[in-house]
Amino acid sequence: MQSPRLSRFPLLTLLHPREQTRLVLLLLPIGICVWGVVVATAGLPIWGATSLVLGLMLIPGVLKWRGDLLRYGTGVMVLSILIAMQGFHSIEHLAQWIQFHLLRWPATKSAGLISALNAEWVHFIWNWAVVLIVLYLVRAGMRNPVAWLLLLWTFAHASEHAYMMARYLDLKQELQQLGVGSVSAQGLPGILGRDGWLARSPTTQGTFLCRLPGVTTTTRLDVHFWWNTGETLLLLLAGHLFVRERLTRR
Repeated sequence: MQSPRLSRFPLLTLLHPREQTRLVLLLLPIGICVWGVVVATAGLPIWGATSLVLGLMLIPGVLKWRGDLLRYGTGVMVLSILIAMQGFHSIEHLAQWIQFHLLRWPATKSAGLISALNAEWVHFIWNWAVVLIVLYLVRAGMRNPVAWLLLLWTFAHASEHAYMMARYLDLKQELQQLGVGSVSAQGLPGILGRDGWLARSPTTQGTFLCRLPGVTTTTRLDVHFWWNTGETLLLLLAGHLFVRERLTRR
C-alpha cells in the first residue's frame, strides 16, 4: 500500500536528500562559512565564493540524483535536476530584485550572486535548454495539463531571450563598426517592459496591450523576475502531478 506521505507530498519525497542528508548538513554550513571568509578577508568576488559553495553542494547532489535514477528512472531524475537548477536560478532573480529594489543598486550592478553569468548569451542558452528539457520530460510522460502550459510558458520566455539576443548582436556589431569599445550592448529590453518591442512598435502602440498594467512600463529586471516566477511555479505543479502519477504506479 502506498504511504500517505508519498501521495500527499510526492515532490517533497523526490527532493528530499535521503541518504545524503548528513552530507548536506555537513557541507552546507562549511560552504556558508567559507563564503563569508573568502569574501570578507581574501577579496574573492561574491560570484566566485558562490560558485565554490555550489561546487560543494554538487557532491551530495550528484549522489542524490544517482539514487533518483535507480529508484524512479531517468525522467524523474531529470525533473529533480531541473527543479534544483531552476531553484537556484530563482534565488538569482530574487537576489537581483533585492539588490535593485531594496538596496537601491543601479540595474547594471544588480547582477545577483553569480554576476559573471549575467550575460546575454548565458540567458539565451539557459532558457532554450529549459525548453529542451521540458520537451524531454513531456516525451518521458509528464503530459498533465500544467506540463503543456509550462512548455508554452518556457517557449515564450525563451523566445523573448532570442529577440534580446538578436538585438544584442546587432548593437554589438554597430558599436564595433563605430569603434566604440567602452559601451556595452548588454541589458537591452525585450518584447515586454519599458522600451520593449510592444512599447515601441507602431503596430501595438495605443492598443489594449500597451494599456495592460506593467506590460510596457516594467523594467527588464522585473519582467524577467516574473517570467521566472511563473516558470518555477508551473514547473513545481507539473512536477508534483508527474511524480504523484509515477509513485502511484509503483
